[in-house]
Amino acid sequence: MRGVRLCIWCSVLATILVWLLVLKLLNPAAAQPAKPNKPLSFLNDVAPILKENCFACHDPKVRKGRLDMTTFEGLLTGGDRGPSVVAGKPDESPLYLLISGQKEPHMPPKETGGSLTKEQIAIIERWIREGAKFDGPSPKANLLVELRKRWNPPMPPAQYRFPAVIRALTFTPDGKQLVVGGYFELLVWDLESGQLVKRIRTRAERANGLAFLPDGKTLVVAGGRPGQEGDVRVYNFAASPTRQDAGIAFLDGVEAKAGVLVRELVQTDDEILALAVSKDGKRIAAGGCDRLIRVWETDKWTLEQTIENHADWVLDLCFSPDGKYLLSASRDKTAKVWDLAAKEPLATFPGHQEYVSGVTVHPNGKIGISCGRDRQIRFWNLASDAKQIRTAGGHADFVEKVRFHPNKPLLISCSVDKTVRIWNPDNGAQIRALEGHTDAVFAMAISPDGSRVASGAWNGEVRIWNVDDGKLIKNFIASPLATTASK
Repeated sequence: MRGVRLCIWCSVLATILVWLLVLKLLNPAAAQPAKPNKPLSFLNDVAPILKENCFACHDPKVRKGRLDMTTFEGLLTGGDRGPSVVAGKPDESPLYLLISGQKEPHMPPKETGGSLTKEQIAIIERWIREGAKFDGPSPKANLLVELRKRWNPPMPPAQYRFPAVIRALTFTPDGKQLVVGGYFELLVWDLESGQLVKRIRTRAERANGLAFLPDGKTLVVAGGRPGQEGDVRVYNFAASPTRQDAGIAFLDGVEAKAGVLVRELVQTDDEILALAVSKDGKRIAAGGCDRLIRVWETDKWTLEQTIENHADWVLDLCFSPDGKYLLSASRDKTAKVWDLAAKEPLATFPGHQEYVSGVTVHPNGKIGISCGRDRQIRFWNLASDAKQIRTAGGHADFVEKVRFHPNKPLLISCSVDKTVRIWNPDNGAQIRALEGHTDAVFAMAISPDGSRVASGAWNGEVRIWNVDDGKLIKNFIASPLATTASK
């Protein structure tokens, strides 16, 4: 009897072992002990959260609470509260206690956008618990720079859900095409057919300035991602396309190896907003949110000088006809003149008392013209006294840009009031208003031969006008697969 029982138990045990083996073969992962989660990366998981929510108040300039979080060293050193992080102990780390609401004041402050998500708080808590380890090149490294190095721009969408806001456009040197800033790309439109013929991928989310050099194939672009980064890049507009699709040439301007990107002149922590090229093409100037104006020589692409002359964003730039001076417009409510040879300020015009968004210079080289939020176009001496000569009024809202015609005594402006206007620069009288836009006009360009002016609006519409009589030549929505019928 004992032998029978032993056989039965052996049979049951064998059956169990067989089923365990089957289960293991069917689901090997289930049979393995659970592996511990991979430790979090500071640069990949934690730093992006800090950048989006903390850096604005805790950078080297603001240092709220005497805390600079833009380096790992600064984060650990802390500020008024001492070290921000105690490795392995989130409940003793001020960073975690403040963002989780366990201590006051709650961070980030409500006025800056409110709290982190539960998921973001959990990531920071876990990273501290895992030892608050650093996986970057150096604790002293600028985290903004390190994050930019690791960021890759998205591919532009084949079709836009909404038209892109137009902040910059320019005619090609032969006047046959129009280059318009899109979403992480430049869009090139044939003006005869009104069709999209070329797309150039860019690192910048949007372009704020476009200009060709005299060789006709080198295109300089200024732009960036708002609050993230800015850059000035030089492209070979005539480069061979990466591919062709339905008659549209695609060029990759992100990777230098594609032959489209010539060089990157600068990368900054926020957008580049203004761009200018001297008449002879020997100099490029750019300025933006960091208040600096940089000037490069194009023969060797060297940085010639950096100008810190404004107290706020630089919104527009223009070289004098002889290339000796650089005019600038700023959110600090002034227009200024810089002597490039002497490397010193020549004049400041404070007449607007509001943001100055556009600036240009009379072909005689003696008069500066600026415009802005006060809805006025103001003419002033380029000399050291910068005395106002006259004003031109008529726009019903902010005046965004003002430019001189290349070969006629005409001044052209565009405005948030949805119009483009042509003026007599010698007396400030309005010659005509070009109407028809249904949204604010932020950008304009004059064709190389001076016969046409193109304007771009907030709603993505481009309008092209005849300068002599003000008649509309063509209008379309300058976003892929969303164009209106040409007129």
